[in-house]
Amino acid sequence: MICCLPLLTNHESDDESYEVLDLTEYARQQQWWSRLFGHNSGPIAEKYSVATQVVMGGVTGWCAGFLFQKVGKIAATALGGGFLLLQIANHSGYVQVDWKRVEKDVNKAKRHLKKRANKAAPEINNFIEGSTEFIKKNIILSSGFLGGFLLGLAS
Repeated sequence: MICCLPLLTNHESDDESYEVLDLTEYARQQQWWSRLFGHNSGPIAEKYSVATQVVMGGVTGWCAGFLFQKVGKIAATALGGGFLLLQIANHSGYVQVDWKRVEKDVNKAKRHLKKRANKAAPEINNFIEGSTEFIKKNIILSSGFLGGFLLGLAS
């Protein structure tokens, strides 16, 4: 992302000069938790009590787990229902499915994904390392989130 800011000058003129700032490097260096919790991504225990951390983690985890459960059920129903309709159409003679070709294409897609997974971008590794560090620094909040997430899945 490139941002253009007008330069302040002492004289007034119709032609304004602009300074071009490249913000992409800044955005790459900043992690999501730095933007969320501020530049000091240290433990949240310094800011809130243990009970507050557990409650915050538990409530956000429960909401995430509940939504994950509902979306998962809808996705599973849609996928299973679509497959069931395809099978009914196939057996009724409305659709002829070349299952050998489907299997070949699926195997080809698997190989392609495996190759791409081995060449994972460094941003993914940085994200994983940063997330692990955040979880270690904020173990109380993370534990509350995990517990709330599991309760949200169960409800």
